[in-house]
Amino acid sequence: MTTTPTSGQQLQRAGAVLSSPGLIRLVSEIDDHGAIPERGLARFLGDLSTHQIRQAIMLADTLGLLDRTYDGLGLTAAGQSLADVYDATARWARRHNYPAPQSDFAGRIRHTFALLHDPTHAESGSADNGADAGPEHVRRLLAEWIDAYQPRPGRDTYGAAA
Repeated sequence: MTTTPTSGQQLQRAGAVLSSPGLIRLVSEIDDHGAIPERGLARFLGDLSTHQIRQAIMLADTLGLLDRTYDGLGLTAAGQSLADVYDATARWARRHNYPAPQSDFAGRIRHTFALLHDPTHAESGSADNGADAGPEHVRRLLAEWIDAYQPRPGRDTYGAAA
């Protein structure tokens, strides 16, 4: 059974953290190309500075997204699942020309995640008559990812507040 985060603030905080351009690029490149040797990251992420790459790796490690193997940096199950959320978000944004017809992948994700906590866009999304019809679909995917892969602070083993 899928549950949603206990607060909109948790969804907003997660959306802000997961909207890091470096994180989006790192996760997406590894998802697209498989494990990448750490020394090869600058080649795959040429639009990011060394500092931005380091920050993205630290953030990804903190979130439990990276798996270090002999081949290089790969994605854990959480990383793979986040890559799927990113892909679904970008598909929705591209289909709706959001935020603009000519936007890049990371920009579409960042703007769509920001849209999720905008109360004027808190629609249930049935305009396209599809399972991924509106921003609510992206909100649900993000909430499911948070519930599955991010520990809830202040909870004990049984889910009760500490």
